Amino acid sequence: MAHIAVIGGSLAGLRAVETLRTDGFDGNITVVNAEDSAPYDRPPLSKKFLSGEWEADRIQLRKPSDIDELGATWLNSTHATALNVATRELTLNTSSVLNYDACIIATGGIARELPQQPHAQGIHQLRTLHDATALREELQPGKKLVVIGAGFIGLEAAATAVARGCMVTVLEGLPAPLIRGLGEDMGTAATAIHATQGVNIRCNVRVQGIETHAGGVTGVRISDANGESVVAADVVLVGIGVAPATQWLEGSGLAVNDGVVCDAHLQAAPGVFAAGDVARWENGLYSDLEPTMRVEHWTTAAEQGAHAARNALAHMNNTPLVPYSAVPFFWSDQFTARIQFLGRSTDAEEIRVVAGSVDEGKFAAAYMRAGRLVGVLGVSMPKVVMPSRKLLEVHTPWEVALEHYAGLAS
Repeated sequence: MAHIAVIGGSLAGLRAVETLRTDGFDGNITVVNAEDSAPYDRPPLSKKFLSGEWEADRIQLRKPSDIDELGATWLNSTHATALNVATRELTLNTSSVLNYDACIIATGGIARELPQQPHAQGIHQLRTLHDATALREELQPGKKLVVIGAGFIGLEAAATAVARGCMVTVLEGLPAPLIRGLGEDMGTAATAIHATQGVNIRCNVRVQGIETHAGGVTGVRISDANGESVVAADVVLVGIGVAPATQWLEGSGLAVNDGVVCDAHLQAAPGVFAAGDVARWENGLYSDLEPTMRVEHWTTAAEQGAHAARNALAHMNNTPLVPYSAVPFFWSDQFTARIQFLGRSTDAEEIRVVAGSVDEGKFAAAYMRAGRLVGVLGVSMPKVVMPSRKLLEVHTPWEVALEHYAGLAS
């Protein structure tokens, strides 16, 4: 029987397996899952689960019976150590070797660490259920939490920690929070709610190291315009992003460049596809501005897992592959604000508020590059953001887009 290997058992991997079955594949499927649990949803790890409002059973993506009905072999607590594209062999850390007819790489990302980061009590990262469980146990009322990195995960965790009664300081090396995703001005505007809730966000600071004593964390040593100082901490969360999990692909024959390099069909080599945080692909909607892109968000992982599965079947059936072209989308809940973004903010030449008011903390902003609308940000304005997908899909000229938003306002 034909055999498809899915490397990665999170959202993208699960969607791939489900799509293979719903599209009629009745061969063997093996899922290589590095974690020891069934697929779960990651966004609640920094919110509902971290707050204690939800337990682990609430974030499971499927019931155990639904997983069983897929008829796949799940190798939990197992990871791939090598891939040979030429021989179509996948080597596991158990020394087992799997032969495949097609494979889907959905290994996601690995939380980055600081240089010389100590491994001591109170120092955490937030990528897995295990990480979130350990951090949640330490976020007790009165504790001083220092978050290193003002990205989405760090800021969501900061908001959750304040609600749990912690005193929170966020340290960011760049001039504004969320600057990579939203730009400096909009990053500042979108996160203004933190100051009103007691979160101290400090930008333009350089982390020199994490200080410990007797095996536990005591503070974070920083330097800024005022010199060097130490920010006291009982708990430290290092939230400086993730790196695509590609180390095991060295010598595989695949091109790796901040992700598995794929064509427009999510294909990295004949019969080898990638999906989710690990995939760097040619997105036809933006390829004139960005030859390839890698997107670390839930919607992309879900869609790409299914798309890669369909193209894997097409490859095996010798039928045409279909490009994956999509407008990237992400969202983030922080206190009472819901931040949503459609499109891309990279190298935007103009950003204009087109609805609402930054001062009131409820607004939408449009992003322009190369004379066209390339992205739309909304803070608690879903009725403006979500319909913008159609404008982005057809490369709406900038002036036409502004007229559209002006019409909404009137």
